[in-house]
Amino acid sequence: MKKPGKFLQLFFHQYYKTRYNINTKVIGNEGENKAVEFLLHNGYELLHKNWRTRFGEIDIIVKKDNLIVFVEVKSLPKGNLDYLSKVLNKDKQERIIKTSKRFLLNNRQYSNSYIRYDVIVIDMPGMSEVYHIENAFMELL
Repeated sequence: MKKPGKFLQLFFHQYYKTRYNINTKVIGNEGENKAVEFLLHNGYELLHKNWRTRFGEIDIIVKKDNLIVFVEVKSLPKGNLDYLSKVLNKDKQERIIKTSKRFLLNNRQYSNSYIRYDVIVIDMPGMSEVYHIENAFMELL
């Protein structure tokens, strides 16, 4: 059997890559929407969603009383705790912390607030549909 030409290989690679990225983007957006709904229901005020800088992105930034919470959302319908620790590794945590510092520099009105880094896991087997991990990580000095 003859192998497909370079053009067909490239076409199918791009097709599946685009299709996969669209599906993960849709799942991610739905997960973030569930997380926002959960946070609002639990008394948080939404400040920003998908706040970006050149350092990175923070999925959700909320406020409750004198507390600013930077939330990373992970939609893991086929994941487990080991996979969660891999996708939320030290590098990812450092990017979130660096991005949060930029947010605080740009929004001085929150300079006297306490801050916290949370993770919300969506649809992971063995956990509730929305699983909120408060103080999931912190900056080590």
